[in-house]
Amino acid sequence: MTADTEVTGRAMDRERRIAGLTADGWRKAVMALILAAAVALPFGLGSFQTFQVTLVLIYAIAILGLNILTGFNGQFSLGHSAFFAIGAYTSAILMDRYEMTSYLTIPIAGGFGFVAGFLFGFPALRLSGLYLALATFALSVATPQLLKYNHFEEFTGGVQGINLLKDSAPFDLPFSVDQWWYFVTLAIALLCFWMARNLVHSRTGRAIMAIRDNPIAAATMGVNTALYKTLTFGVSAFLTAVAGALSAIVVEYVAPDSFTFLLSVYFLIGLVVGGVGWIPGAVIGGAFVLYVPNLAEGISTGLAGVLFGVIILLVIYLMPSGASGLVRLAVTRLQRGFDQDNNKA
Repeated sequence: MTADTEVTGRAMDRERRIAGLTADGWRKAVMALILAAAVALPFGLGSFQTFQVTLVLIYAIAILGLNILTGFNGQFSLGHSAFFAIGAYTSAILMDRYEMTSYLTIPIAGGFGFVAGFLFGFPALRLSGLYLALATFALSVATPQLLKYNHFEEFTGGVQGINLLKDSAPFDLPFSVDQWWYFVTLAIALLCFWMARNLVHSRTGRAIMAIRDNPIAAATMGVNTALYKTLTFGVSAFLTAVAGALSAIVVEYVAPDSFTFLLSVYFLIGLVVGGVGWIPGAVIGGAFVLYVPNLAEGISTGLAGVLFGVIILLVIYLMPSGASGLVRLAVTRLQRGFDQDNNKA
């Protein structure tokens, strides 16, 4: 197949109409429905349920950051709990010690996360595969211990952590505190997903994916692999740190034991369940990470870990490509059904 034929085929797929709408039209319609449902959601939920959905969005942002690094650049990480902790503690320290408004701490936390990820990316340039995974694993294991270190206790609060108080809705808006922070988190999540989509579809994104597919070929074509790898690490850490800052504000508490290696494993599980290399899958992964462990614990407290593991195995067996593969299969069958109906007509 020539390049011209392939481009023509893609154009025909975009122009193919299903129930009077093109694929792009359906995509926009579905996104509009999802956005409308997301805006209306907190008004039909209680305070605790709204808090849970907010956490789903926070986890989705963190998983999105991991997806940029692993799904699109091919760098495997088990240390994103460390970047999550950097964002959370940056926001908490600025709010608690310097009395800074919580909204301003979020971009600052993201900036600290970017710097940390970029700097960690430099020594990681010499590592790949299992060796990179081992290096990031060491980072995630060391972070809680550093937060407990007595010389840092004045800032981090040590083992006891830091208690916070989140701001209520400004200008006397008719929202509860949980509803307001749901909308703040939703707005930040939409911004992060929009930025990630634009990054992936840009020239930089194509260079990042070229490194994932074949780093030697990418370098031969003039791609600065060292620069793009470190930048990708920085962007990934930025998103995860933003999620960490939002978590600290919404939960109103940070402590070292909240950022253990297990949190990195949860992010990885969410990435696999949502679909590696599929941006919307981060939301599905975030929902899975939050609700499924609670569901397993509700069935049996003593066997919660076993049930969670069984559920993960079943999901991987039934959806080896994650939710992205399931969605693509459903869309393909839907298109096939409409094509058959049109041919009969």
